Amino acid sequence: MDSQSPENVDQLTTAPWHWWRRNMPVAKEWAYLDHAAVGPLSRPAAEAVRFFAAQAETQGDTVWPQWSKKLESLRSGFAELLGASNDEIALIPNTSSGINLVAEGFPWKSGDNVILPEGEFPSNLFPWQNQAPKGVEVRIVPRRGTAVVVEDLLDQIDDCTRMIALSWVGYASGYRVEIEKLVDAAHQRGVLVFLDAIQGLGVFDLNVSKIPIDFLAADGHKWLLGPEGLGVAFIRHQHLDLLRVSNVGWCSVKNTFNYNDPQLELKPTASRFEPGSANMMGAAALEASLRMFLDVRRAHGTDAIANRVVGLASQLADRLRDVGARTELPEAGHRSGIVQFALPGVPASEFRNRAIEAGCVLSCRGGGVRASIHAYNDESDIERIIDVASSFASVSPNATS
Repeated sequence: MDSQSPENVDQLTTAPWHWWRRNMPVAKEWAYLDHAAVGPLSRPAAEAVRFFAAQAETQGDTVWPQWSKKLESLRSGFAELLGASNDEIALIPNTSSGINLVAEGFPWKSGDNVILPEGEFPSNLFPWQNQAPKGVEVRIVPRRGTAVVVEDLLDQIDDCTRMIALSWVGYASGYRVEIEKLVDAAHQRGVLVFLDAIQGLGVFDLNVSKIPIDFLAADGHKWLLGPEGLGVAFIRHQHLDLLRVSNVGWCSVKNTFNYNDPQLELKPTASRFEPGSANMMGAAALEASLRMFLDVRRAHGTDAIANRVVGLASQLADRLRDVGARTELPEAGHRSGIVQFALPGVPASEFRNRAIEAGCVLSCRGGGVRASIHAYNDESDIERIIDVASSFASVSPNATS
């Protein structure tokens, strides 16, 4: 499907979610509700991979300049998505790489501490714990149920606190933290904020010129519907020289192609954290998929995708409760595309297996079943899950959330 055809442009304007669904071939077979794990490739991303492979097969590196332009187009796309400058964007292999970039590069001193909420995904726990040999303490702040309460994090700050590191959206609970409030209060106390944005980026608006987070990392293979192996890091320009580049290579320096007389003079941009050859195929795919998100935002506003996703998630939770499921949907203002639920007496793995048989893709997380719904999903996907839930004879119609 030609993304620039008049028919396609008109549908993007008048029926964006139908347009998006047409760009997701997975929807023909599956009610795919597992974007918090690994999202399916969008049609534009898959087409970009096929085009890249054909070029690489038949033309080799004669078209390398074209690939390099796609890389920079992806960087620009992420900058637009985040309200950042291109110079603050680094393209990284995955979220873990971005977290380690900050954790390993920060100038810690013995006695410093970093604050994390309880229940973080291991990627946003281990890199901070790995600073223990430098004398850095990791302070874990309990959640209140599924909620990460900003005041609880702030209460743990003392004179030795250097960073608060947290997930924007909880990978199991779907709880979305009020980032603006946290950043403002942390900065007033001289504490920096790192955000693991993998479960929110692309769906929810985050303008770093208005909400001045210090560092961010995310991956492209979940909600952004791109391939595994490529993501983004944001490093606020004023912090570039604060972080030591611990993984340096030929692409980290100003005169990248000066092989005969190499000089270790780091680039003055976040691309100094890109040490070697880029994932060109992944960049082509992710750039094509990211363009879909930017097109919707330009046509319908920066909150359009979030409103659609939260609306579908709330609808799914309501329908699940109607058939006796217990749900743990966060309160309004903290919801995301993630809905965790359980059927009384039904093991989560059993539900997931039956759902797969019925063409529904889900995950088991947090002791229950996790559905993660996207903007291109629709009511028919929700009904397929409800049919699965209704198929369990042991479900009590009187169960409540």
